[in-house]
Amino acid sequence: MTVATLFTPNAMPEFDNTSADITLDAYDLDSEQDSIESDGTVASTEPTQTPQFRKLQKKLRRQVSWAIRDFNMIEDGDVIMVCVSGGKDSYTLLDILLLLKRIAPISFDIVAVNLDQKQPGYPEDILPAYLNEQGIAHYILEKDTYSIVKSVVPEGKTYCSACSRLRRGSLYGFAKQIGATKIALGHHRDDMLATFFLNLFHGGALKSMPPKLLSDDKQNLLIRPLAYVEEKDIIEYARLKEFPIIPCNLCGSQTNLQRAIINDMLREWDDAHPQRLASIFKAMQNVAPSQLADRELFDFETLSLERDDNERLFEGDNIQAGQTDSLAEIGLPVAPKTQVFNPKFANNQNLQAETETAKNSRITQKIPTINPVI
Repeated sequence: MTVATLFTPNAMPEFDNTSADITLDAYDLDSEQDSIESDGTVASTEPTQTPQFRKLQKKLRRQVSWAIRDFNMIEDGDVIMVCVSGGKDSYTLLDILLLLKRIAPISFDIVAVNLDQKQPGYPEDILPAYLNEQGIAHYILEKDTYSIVKSVVPEGKTYCSACSRLRRGSLYGFAKQIGATKIALGHHRDDMLATFFLNLFHGGALKSMPPKLLSDDKQNLLIRPLAYVEEKDIIEYARLKEFPIIPCNLCGSQTNLQRAIINDMLREWDDAHPQRLASIFKAMQNVAPSQLADRELFDFETLSLERDDNERLFEGDNIQAGQTDSLAEIGLPVAPKTQVFNPKFANNQNLQAETETAKNSRITQKIPTINPVI
């Protein structure tokens, strides 16, 4: 049976609704931070008080704001259930969303939810202590999915798929139970790229993690506000914030995970070609179904010509026709005509004269053709 414990802080940060027309990224955190030190005191040496941290936090806040705006992730009155695992990604997601809640032009609530899967050696006190210290409303769900995963997955196989399904089922049901309107997950841009390549290399499909998803049973809406955020920025943010990271001892410690191999590949690409990952992610947002081969996405079967009566002759010097009897038998011309220019594009007599001049000098002006060595 699932056991849930609830903590609700006595006073939640009040929402400023004085500017309903501004976007989430319009608030200048730098000005707020500067006001703290306006009394002339020496700035704190704490990692979160440095210009480096403020710049990084502002970058993440803007990227999360843009993702929320682009995919309409959060609306007025939403109750956002943030799934917190104890890893760097979910800590960062929760922290940035709480920041945006304080400055957003709309009102929404946040509740953190952690699923304690009863893994051996799991430090049960760390996450509740952090959430209580921060005054964050939260639930801790206790369910022994660890034993289930160990019993159903053959020895030597990876646990990720089974563990993920069990975890999703528990969290989806709980979101509906408490009335949460959105489920926020901590997947970032690099997670989405890794999933894309996993499906490409091993699944035979062009698909990834969408920034916003309606569950198969249509009972829950999933959002990924970190969709535009790079993992290396999350790593640095978590380091500066000194989040109490809880490692995953179930699947994270397994070797030869395909996702880990893909992640290593992406990091190598990022080091050698800094813009490559950004270009790939942009391609995921710029899909051309007619240029792929999915018959469900594009109707290749009924493609047909829509030619008009305008005839365009070959613009060149000569056409050599071979096996003219065979061409005639097919019904094709044995002596196709050529033209120096297409009259349709001639604007005046001067253009035609210039074209004739170019034709006369073409022999000496031809661009040489170099046959490649095979």
